[in-house]
Amino acid sequence: MSGVGVFPGSFDPPTVAHLAVAEAAWRQCRLDRLDLVVSRVALGKDAAAQTAVEERVAALERLASGRPWLGVGVTAHRLLADVAAGYEVLVVGADKWAQLHDPAWYEGCTADRDAALARLPRVVVAPRAGFVLPEDVEVLDIDPEHHHVSSTAVRAGRHDWRADRP
Repeated sequence: MSGVGVFPGSFDPPTVAHLAVAEAAWRQCRLDRLDLVVSRVALGKDAAAQTAVEERVAALERLASGRPWLGVGVTAHRLLADVAAGYEVLVVGADKWAQLHDPAWYEGCTADRDAALARLPRVVVAPRAGFVLPEDVEVLDIDPEHHHVSSTAVRAGRHDWRADRP
């Protein structure tokens, strides 16, 4: 095994795709542990519209139960480079990969973006419908049935996509 990885997200709620990504990262990266980490105030999300952090963490803890390799955490950090500090691997979906490279998330400053990107550990990316990945990224092997799964769809009624069903 080779260390600890982090998979940050809002996980509102956790989906079967989140679990598939976590399992693929754990296996492919040969991790001892993978932490699912929620930001207290997520970048680019409307905090008032989100489920309370405590409820999302409880859902993640249910998901991690029985999976000793899966951890759960909460952070005050908002930028993925800050969330990933101290980890060997950062796991992101293709949508977050695009955001990582968009200067808008760094107040329009390409120098700040470049500095944040330089601080990242090894990054592995999960394919996501509607996002094209550059050839130079390490892509996780995820069943294509998960590429369209989203928390938004679960909140809209696709309960079969929810991963932490009681």
